[in-house]
This record gives sequence, structure tokens and C-alpha cells, in this order.
Amino acid sequence: MSASSTWMIENPWRPAPAEPWRSFSLGLKKKDASRRIDFSLLLEENTVSLELQERKPMRKSVFFIVIFIFVSIGVFDAVSLSQQGDVYAGKRRQMVSRQLASRDISDRRVLDVMGKVPRHLFVAPDYRGQAYEDYPLPIDEGQTISQPYIVALMTQCLDLRGGEKVLEIGTGSGYQAAVLAGMGCRVFSVEIREVLAAQAARTLRELGLDGVEIKQADGYFGWPEDAPFDAIIVTCAANHVPPPLLEQLKEGGRLAIPLGSTLYFQTLTLITKVEGKPRVKQISGVRFVPMIGEAEKSKG
Repeated sequence: MSASSTWMIENPWRPAPAEPWRSFSLGLKKKDASRRIDFSLLLEENTVSLELQERKPMRKSVFFIVIFIFVSIGVFDAVSLSQQGDVYAGKRRQMVSRQLASRDISDRRVLDVMGKVPRHLFVAPDYRGQAYEDYPLPIDEGQTISQPYIVALMTQCLDLRGGEKVLEIGTGSGYQAAVLAGMGCRVFSVEIREVLAAQAARTLRELGLDGVEIKQADGYFGWPEDAPFDAIIVTCAANHVPPPLLEQLKEGGRLAIPLGSTLYFQTLTLITKVEGKPRVKQISGVRFVPMIGEAEKSKG
């Protein structure tokens, strides 16, 4: 490139700081429009990738200009992303050791998955700093994301080994579905609230979790077209077990559901289908938001 050549930066773009993945792109165009070089930079935690596209060979001087520009734009964001990822990874490790393993969560696969699923991406930005604390958090539509221990406990109750078909009633934020998918299950999740169903589907899609199907419907009726299921998990309180769910549970399958008063406290109940009949085991006292829809009309 001669000393008299002039290059201009065109159309620089960068996403909002809250986005979990970062990329930058810009173009360098020679002032006389004879040449243009396009560049893109992708930052993912500790990985930095640079792509260059030009119709003619790039001279070394131009290449060094490009590197300088991208280092100036991206280095601090790359460091920030890495540090942020480390912070959340550390919080997950503490959550697993202090809240789960120190209690009665002994299934190694459950502990491993809980240590990997990014719970902070399933809550609003204002709550991400609390995402790994030992209590539930609010989400949209007046609902909640259960505390980590309850998610782990209900998952452990299902005794999953991978490859099962699991029905979830009450998608909510999508976090429980992500944990089930992380266990190697094919997940069918029903959410009665359209806003939550759409948000959860988007979050799971952005995380690349293809093993989860979400349907906006009344979960009381289950998902008959894809029954039977190896396991069913109900993440809302009911005063009785919806009969369609028992019908859709495979012989020998397990169903975890909070049973009791929908206004106060419930008992997490594990039901195993043996010779077509429910075998009931009470697990722990819990408190969930109520199941709505047909459950409010039916008294069982």
C-alpha cells in the first residue's frame, strides 16, 4: 500500500454488552473504492477468531492495521467475557458443593449437569447475580424459577439414566427442561402461559438444546400424541394427580409432583406406576405456584 493510499472504516457493528456471545465486524475501503476488505471477529469466552475477506492479496501493512483495530475494539471485551464466565462457573461449583452435595443429592450425573447448565441465562439480567443462590427467583407472568436444590431433588427422584422420554408440566423459564436435556433425555414440556413458552423456547434454542420440545397448552392433559413417557415431572402444585398424566406414564415409570394445598405448602410426591397402579412415596415439603386451567376446575 503506497503512502498516499487512504482507507476508511465502514459499518462497524457490535452487540449489546449483555449478550452471551460477542462478535465484531467492519470493512476497510480504499478511498478510490478500488479495494475493500471485510473483517469479522468472534469472541467466545477464551476463544478469539478472526476472519478476513478480500478480492486481492492483502499487504502486510494493511494486515497490521486490521490487527491493531480489532485488538483495540475487542481485547477488553474478551477479558471481560472470560472473567464473567469464570465468575458464573465458580458460582455453579459453589452451588453444587454447598447446596446440593452437602444435602441429599447423591446422583453424580445430576450434580454434573447442575454444575454445567448456565442458570443465570434463565433469569432476567437484574437477577443474574442471585441466580445460584439457595432460593427461588421471580420470572415473568408472576411465576418463579425453583431453587437449585428443588430442581436437583426432583430430577434425582426420576432416576434417569439417559435416553428417556420425559414429560414436563410447567416449562416456566426452561431451566428444569435444560437440566433434563443435560441428563440425556428427550424432553416434552408443556406451558400454559404463551409468553413463558415463547421465552423458554428462545433461551433453549440459543443454548443449542435441540432435545427439548415446548408446547403452549394446558398441562393437565399432558401430551397424549407422544405418550407414553418414561418419566413425568410436574413443576406446579396440584391438589390431585391429573388422571391423563397417570395414563400417559409408562409401566414402571416415575412421576414427581407437588401435591397438597395450592395456596400454602405441598408435599413433593413420587409416584411409580406398577401393574397399572400408582405406588406413592412422599419425598419432602415444598412450595410451588399452583397449576391453573383444568386443574382449578377438577377436584380429583
